Amino acid sequence: MGDGVSLSLISGVLWAVFGYLCGSIPFGLLLSKAAGLGDIRSIGSGNIGATNVLRTGSKKIAATTLLLDCAKGFVPVAIALNTEGAHAAMLAGLAALAGHMFPAWLNFNGGKGVATYIGVLAALSWQLALLFLATWLTVAALLRYSSLSALTAVVAVPVAAFVWHGGELAVYLAGLAFAIFAKHYENIGRLLKGEESKITFGKSRGS
Repeated sequence: MGDGVSLSLISGVLWAVFGYLCGSIPFGLLLSKAAGLGDIRSIGSGNIGATNVLRTGSKKIAATTLLLDCAKGFVPVAIALNTEGAHAAMLAGLAALAGHMFPAWLNFNGGKGVATYIGVLAALSWQLALLFLATWLTVAALLRYSSLSALTAVVAVPVAAFVWHGGELAVYLAGLAFAIFAKHYENIGRLLKGEESKITFGKSRGS
């Protein structure tokens, strides 16, 4: 995956800032307010992601949030990859995920990062993105836990990356997986206690 080109300090900072700014756009909050659904931080889990937006009852706004949260990971990575190469793309992706999880505009209290992670992954390797989705769907169909499905998928992806693309991308994706796990600590606690809510038809809770 490595392009053999080291980023300059200035270039690295610029890609990091660009990725962070893209990732930090709180689409779920903005769309919910624009649709007259109120502040989603005051309902459900208080999260700004698509799952919590779905708790407002608007599947359309939730689906739009999901797509835009994916896009804010995909766009900076795709631009960096085609402009300066893999190292710039990985830096932009890491920053985009950080922006979604810790947006400065919301006192660094953002989402859990799964949708943005999918966007980053899709820009780096569509095969790995498909693997993530297949793993998520399989675990969700069998066990009906959205959070467990996502956590299982982010573990499977670095393993596959090592086989398909080599160690550099695998280590990078393992780092992103660690960040996803850290943001899901409450879900992990509920899973261990058997208290995590399961996916229902048309809606998933607890992730």
